[in-house]
Amino acid sequence: MEPESSLRERLVDVGVELVMTEGTAALGLREIARRAGVSHGAPRRYFPTHHALLSAIAHRGFADLKTRFEIATGNTTSPRGRLQALGQAYVGYALEHRGMFELMFRHDLLDSEKHASDGPRLRESTLPLFGLLVGLVAQCRTERDDDAEASAVTAAALWSNLHGIAQLWAWGSLQLALTADRHGEHDEHDERHARGPLDRLVAAALDAHLGPVDS
Repeated sequence: MEPESSLRERLVDVGVELVMTEGTAALGLREIARRAGVSHGAPRRYFPTHHALLSAIAHRGFADLKTRFEIATGNTTSPRGRLQALGQAYVGYALEHRGMFELMFRHDLLDSEKHASDGPRLRESTLPLFGLLVGLVAQCRTERDDDAEASAVTAAALWSNLHGIAQLWAWGSLQLALTADRHGEHDEHDERHARGPLDRLVAAALDAHLGPVDS
């Protein structure tokens, strides 16, 4: 008989695979149970609600994103350089894993009191990542002021900017606005050429919120 912990992890594994390949619409309890090879009621033994299972799946995404941040910023020591690398990693992850990215930030769905469970809340994964952003922004602002609240607001605005870049690029809106593709139509085969424009957009976001590097 399979240990309960193994079955719990298998359910999450299946959910991760589904959201990565088919998006959030595929994350029904019955479909997850079917692909895991268990009865449709089995997930309830490990996750009291559907939202609890979705939250566990989203936690995997945050763990993956954290690893990417660590790799991206590992060879950069300056706060500004680390922010640039972090922003590029954030936007890159959003575009590579759109379904998971959408799920990860649905705190209204997964983290409300109505859907609270005994498991870790999704905010426990989000807040440390935001704290990293705030810390780096604060280091960049040190020479001008050391207002912690101002750094948090700036970090939140920068985060919103990066999130918007990722979403608008995924929709094709930025390519249209920047005339980055031929004939104004988004071509999925040209995604391999997107890195340059995206990196420039991330750099522009940092300049907008922190000032140009040479200022």
